[in-house]
Amino acid sequence: MRADDDAELVRACQRGDSVAWETLVRRYQRLIYAIPRRAGLDEEGAAEVFQRVCVALLENLAKIEQPERIGAWLATTARRESWRQMRRAQASDSLNSEHDESSALMQIPDTALLPDEEIERLERQHAVRRAMEALDERCRTLLTLLFYRPDPPPYSDIAARLGIPEGSIGPTRARCLQKLRRILAEGEI
Repeated sequence: MRADDDAELVRACQRGDSVAWETLVRRYQRLIYAIPRRAGLDEEGAAEVFQRVCVALLENLAKIEQPERIGAWLATTARRESWRQMRRAQASDSLNSEHDESSALMQIPDTALLPDEEIERLERQHAVRRAMEALDERCRTLLTLLFYRPDPPPYSDIAARLGIPEGSIGPTRARCLQKLRRILAEGEI
């Protein structure tokens, strides 16, 4: 099974393929966890959202009409579950808080909902992450060294690690970025 074919992966899950289910969950777990964490939920709350999203997926697997859009379905479901989790936490906090005014003001949670732009950004990050996985090892390593570190190593270190001349890093980077753009544009992920 090709790793970039979500529709086929969903259809395999619908047929009861447990390996496909594990692959689907593994593929989207970071995206599902990121949404409640960005909404302000703690690790336990995010884990609860993740579990509820997986249960919802399992319960609705046969009803999914556009399996190629499973990522968007999961992101929307995670966002809604995050909101529900936040409301449950707020209700619980209000029952447990003291009633004096200063304490109540300190207990008011930030109820700002996750904006749609944030969801889109998370989906783009996920798409780039999957496109990076589709690159060959050399390009993936080069782009990771250059763009996924707060302080990229010097070109001399990169050249030594990749076994290429220091002067070829720039042209190689350009070719790798072009491959990445092509993968993203063609929707191969």
